[in-house]
Amino acid sequence: MVPALAAAKALFGLTWFGAAALYFVVWWTLLFAVLPFRAKDDGSQPLVPGQDPGAPPLPQMRRKALWTTLLSDVVFLLVIAAFPLAGL
Repeated sequence: MVPALAAAKALFGLTWFGAAALYFVVWWTLLFAVLPFRAKDDGSQPLVPGQDPGAPPLPQMRRKALWTTLLSDVVFLLVIAAFPLAGL
């Protein structure tokens, strides 16, 4: 995350705040794209009282957050590189 923000500031002239805001939007958008991956219910985990029956019992959020961060770095740099092409 920090190297991507530093590259956006150094190479493309974004402010730290602007780069962080864009990264935040890209990260959250990709998190919602990554959430359904490997979300399966094999029926081995019992439901906890109050748990939604459609929620996966083992969501593996740390793994998904890590993958989201790695993917966000790449997408963020691609978006920043496309800014001059769009005239921004």
